[in-house]
Amino acid sequence: MNETLALTQDLINRNSVTPEDAGCQPLLCKRLEPLGFTAEHMRFEEVDNLWLRRGTEAPVFCFAGHTDVVPVGPIERWNSNPFEAEIRDGMLYGRGAADMKASIAAFTVATERFIKDYPDHNGSLAYLITSDEEGPSVNGTVKVIETLEARNEKIDWCLVGEPSSTNKLGDMVKNGRRGSLNGYLTINGLQGHVAYPQRGRNAVHLTTPMLAELLEMQWDNGNDFFPPTTFQVSNINSGTGATNIIPGHLDLIINFRFSTEVTADQLMERVENLLKKHELDYELKWILSGNPFLTAEGKLLTAAQAAILEVTGTETELSTSGGTSDGRFIAPTGAQVLELGPCNATIHQINECVAVADLEPLEEIYYQMMKKLLVD
Repeated sequence: MNETLALTQDLINRNSVTPEDAGCQPLLCKRLEPLGFTAEHMRFEEVDNLWLRRGTEAPVFCFAGHTDVVPVGPIERWNSNPFEAEIRDGMLYGRGAADMKASIAAFTVATERFIKDYPDHNGSLAYLITSDEEGPSVNGTVKVIETLEARNEKIDWCLVGEPSSTNKLGDMVKNGRRGSLNGYLTINGLQGHVAYPQRGRNAVHLTTPMLAELLEMQWDNGNDFFPPTTFQVSNINSGTGATNIIPGHLDLIINFRFSTEVTADQLMERVENLLKKHELDYELKWILSGNPFLTAEGKLLTAAQAAILEVTGTETELSTSGGTSDGRFIAPTGAQVLELGPCNATIHQINECVAVADLEPLEEIYYQMMKKLLVD
């Protein structure tokens, strides 16, 4: 059994449903501190975070990731215990196998090899590990970054081990992500009896013209790296459930996934202007999950593309698709940020798995990236 497989299994076997770490971070410390890493444990409320660093000089190459996993869902639908790693037909099954314990194992073993081969490497190596990526993401990476920024400790290159590949290892890396903006909107009407509509104001009827106009809006045209900004209603609720009551309010949750062609402030302004145009009585709360970020070029991207080509023979595709990641907290500091990990076909699903054959090549890609950035 190779070391990356063994460590991946060890991590999967730890029930670290967010925000639990279940001993994953101490395990990484046990392996990396003897190699010269200094460990700094940062606990914010119920969330365990870990900052590991070897070296004091720039540039800093950081591996970022999360030890927490999403809940398993109906456990009876799993073909094996989700927290007992099992290999079947060349696939390693378990919650977190792809998202993202395989990546953590791969870059840990790659680091051990790299330091053995290049103990006097240039710059510094670092790890930023959280147990809050799959949860609210308020006491994890964002808080660690705030701590580092307060003492002017900078990351130059950050490789996030999110599962970026689609059909085969290395066929895609995420060199950016769209921004995400959520709005919690209530339209107020006046409850009444449906037989006397003149005595009420139906919140559903009041909302419909505004919502129809909102759905037709073109927010931007995107650019070479991002598709056009999209708008979705993710939740809508109104009424009491009775057939004879005019609903007095309507609640919506709306979401924008937005490109670098527009700002969150501009999106908020356009929505609020539309609400005022339709003379609606409303309450609206905005929550910005993250702004868009992009690493269009640079040494990190060059190193990743070259390492993937050398190890897999694949010309990787750059993409900003998908949801958000903790890269959104790291990129604003000025760091170049990429996401590179195993195939994502089964993430968050029942019977999540990763190909055993991909583990050693993934480790080799990470090793080659360290070599290109800190030695060559």
